[in-house]
Amino acid sequence: MQASEVIRQVESSCRHRGLRLTRTRRRVLELVLAAEGPVKAYDLLDQLKQEFPKAAPPTVYRALDFLLEHHFIHRLESLNAFVSCLDPQHKHQGYFLICERCQSVEEVHFKVLDQALVEVAENHGFRPGRQILEIYGICRHCHD
Repeated sequence: MQASEVIRQVESSCRHRGLRLTRTRRRVLELVLAAEGPVKAYDLLDQLKQEFPKAAPPTVYRALDFLLEHHFIHRLESLNAFVSCLDPQHKHQGYFLICERCQSVEEVHFKVLDQALVEVAENHGFRPGRQILEIYGICRHCHD
């Protein structure tokens, strides 16, 4: 999905849910979308400072927290980095294929796995708040 379509979906979702997509939040989202791979908060801050010289770490972290809370982006825990969400209008779990060579990240969806993980948690009396599955290996481009 193209960045402009993701932005349109996020704007629509914000209107529908009564959320404020401030100028800073939107710009941070645009920067995450423009990144060629996972992007770290301080890299976003450096880019944001070009337009908002007084931007400080809390500025970026507040924007990222908002975008994460409403499932507009994903956080890759092992990399401490952020990637855009391919389907921001629907809440879902993130499963990511991460290439160890080129660092590309591909988001995938698998409803059967979603259901299985929820069932495993429930069978153990556990209520998951969020889950992120990161699978490391070699992507098809690097493998060829």
